[in-house]
Amino acid sequence: MDATQLVPKPGSVTWRYAGDVRLLATGAYAILLQVAHPTVGAGVSEHSNFKADPWGRLFRTLDYTYAMTYGGPELAAATGRGIREMHKRIKGVKPDGERYHALEPEAYAWVHATLAHSIVRGHELLGRPMARNDVERFYAEWRLSGELIGVRERDLPASWREFGAYFEAMVTERLERTAAVAEVLDALADPTRPDLRFLSPATWRVARIPAVRQIDLVTAGLLGRELRVRLGVPWSRAKERELQLVAGASRAVTPLLPRALRNVGPAYLRWRNLEESREAA
Repeated sequence: MDATQLVPKPGSVTWRYAGDVRLLATGAYAILLQVAHPTVGAGVSEHSNFKADPWGRLFRTLDYTYAMTYGGPELAAATGRGIREMHKRIKGVKPDGERYHALEPEAYAWVHATLAHSIVRGHELLGRPMARNDVERFYAEWRLSGELIGVRERDLPASWREFGAYFEAMVTERLERTAAVAEVLDALADPTRPDLRFLSPATWRVARIPAVRQIDLVTAGLLGRELRVRLGVPWSRAKERELQLVAGASRAVTPLLPRALRNVGPAYLRWRNLEESREAA
């Protein structure tokens, strides 16, 4: 199928919901879900520099999400080809001695699925829940765009209603505390300063505590009790109350949220292009 038929159109459900700035707080949640899969976790531990550059994976996730949604057919197709090509080289042996490859259909599709899940759950917690029909349309668009990176239709459930059972089965039967999960949790507990031109050490010292606290609460809260216990993520009634206060405040500002913050995707892509141009100069 041609890329023009696979990418979300301006005004589509995906276009309207995927770029909400508040979803940035759900990025670590999606990454934890991904690396808790044994194949994905092994690939991250053996083939990435996550320990040295934990923010890099978050930015690559944003690059992928925003390019596939807001970049248009040409950028989306090129991004999809690049991602598929990169994953061809990611293979090795898991700690249990079983060989793995990043293009295993289950693991490869799971990464794409976690992003859809985190967008829907992020709006439920931090914004306004998406209408049922919007969720179904969003999922159909997201599943279709997966073809650009080689996620086949049969690799994911056909509807959002079926996705719920698929997600629960993956959580119950496949996810575990991999070495990469421990690396992500360590990075969340004591994050390094992102290598961003506009974020000076002084600014980071001020912004770090509230930003890290919000991400920690949202990540652990979205995981739910079963996964928190299995992955070793601490939780308490006090944290639950704090999360509800943070989430309630976030939901309350929804009617006042400027349009630019309701959809930061296009602006993010322009910023990334500018940064790449500066680095190449």
